[in-house]
Amino acid sequence: MIDQAYLASPAHLPPGWSALSRAERDQAYNNAAATPDRDAIVARRDADGASWRAAHPQHLDLAYAPGERTKWDLFPAENPAAPCMVFIHGGFWQYNSRENFAAVAAGARAHGWSVALPGYTLAPAISLSGIIDEIHAALDWLAAHGPAHGIAGPIILTGWSAGGHLAAAALDHPSVVAGMAVSGIYELLPLRDMYVDDLLKLSDADIAAGSPIRHPPSRKKLIIGYGSAELPEMVRQSRDFHAWRAAHHCPGALIPVAGANHFSVLEQMQNPDGELLRAMRALV
Repeated sequence: MIDQAYLASPAHLPPGWSALSRAERDQAYNNAAATPDRDAIVARRDADGASWRAAHPQHLDLAYAPGERTKWDLFPAENPAAPCMVFIHGGFWQYNSRENFAAVAAGARAHGWSVALPGYTLAPAISLSGIIDEIHAALDWLAAHGPAHGIAGPIILTGWSAGGHLAAAALDHPSVVAGMAVSGIYELLPLRDMYVDDLLKLSDADIAAGSPIRHPPSRKKLIIGYGSAELPEMVRQSRDFHAWRAAHHCPGALIPVAGANHFSVLEQMQNPDGELLRAMRALV
């Protein structure tokens, strides 16, 4: 049951959080430690991503800004007017790259969609606010230059983990028609003073500006997905954000993927028959 006072003032920490030790706070968000088969899932994901990029090399490493990571990988459909799934990778804003996740394109491409994956600069080289600005700049570039690469259809903005947060934070970009945020973090305050913040170094301004639950909600459709076997804090973040949006009469389903953990939940986007992919396709 979601506390109504929390919904009314979503910047609050979850009950009892301030009494937890540093080790307990770390454990509450340590997805890798909580997932015994994480290494195998990640190794398979990375290998699939390398194979996908090797098989689709025509529109890779397209710079949208001067940084080393500020580049697009584009996988256009045969029809330039087809919908485009933009997928933002995760890694607590400080790990991974778009290349690791390239094979997530397989599911949408099997249904005739275009797919586009932006990279972004990682912490600590940039603040969280700077990362959000980069995602907006990437979407500006795609709107202007996507048609030259065969992508001119409606954009559905998606992401996983930190990418789920970034998808929610950039949902109001004018080129985006709807979105899907998977296993994201929508109130950043619990990340203060625990291992995620060692490199991220969230300022008060980062937390206030970067927490989607602290801002007037977008009226665009936003699916919020998560794995039912994820850590309780990750589940709470998704449920609370959906409840908060629903309380503001904003459209979009809450989808708990039965039995999925924080890493396996992505299979439901990569699989052409995946539960999350089916829901995303219904957005347009």
